[in-house]
Amino acid sequence: MTRHTSKPTSTHVSGSCLCGRVRMQVAEFDTQVVACHCSQCRKQTGSYYHAASVLDSNLTMEGREFVKEYAASDFAKRGFCSECGSALYWKQNDADTTSVMVGHFDNPTGLRTIGHIFVDDMGDYYTLDPELPQYPQSDT
Repeated sequence: MTRHTSKPTSTHVSGSCLCGRVRMQVAEFDTQVVACHCSQCRKQTGSYYHAASVLDSNLTMEGREFVKEYAASDFAKRGFCSECGSALYWKQNDADTTSVMVGHFDNPTGLRTIGHIFVDDMGDYYTLDPELPQYPQSDT
């Protein structure tokens, strides 16, 4: 879910988990959102993720004592709020970026979904916008 090419950016976006114990502020980040339909994302949320890549140096998180991480694979971890269960992020091990779940941000965000990944794993109970690119697995 990580992107490293030049794209439009948004600045000074903030938000929180459902209970508000974990708050995030982003100084600057990629406004391009990717929807991930892999089985792990679906199992963690009951649906699929919408995430934007944020450089760790641009991400401030308050309430980290409420953040729990789960290593769902040997190459990445998923963060969630231990109080309300909100899925917060996906982070590849040793990466300098974090894929933050954008549903936590307060409007307006300036974000836009640019495509869908892991559509081979998507649930059979929803449809996708045919105008957006769809990738059977990752888009890289």
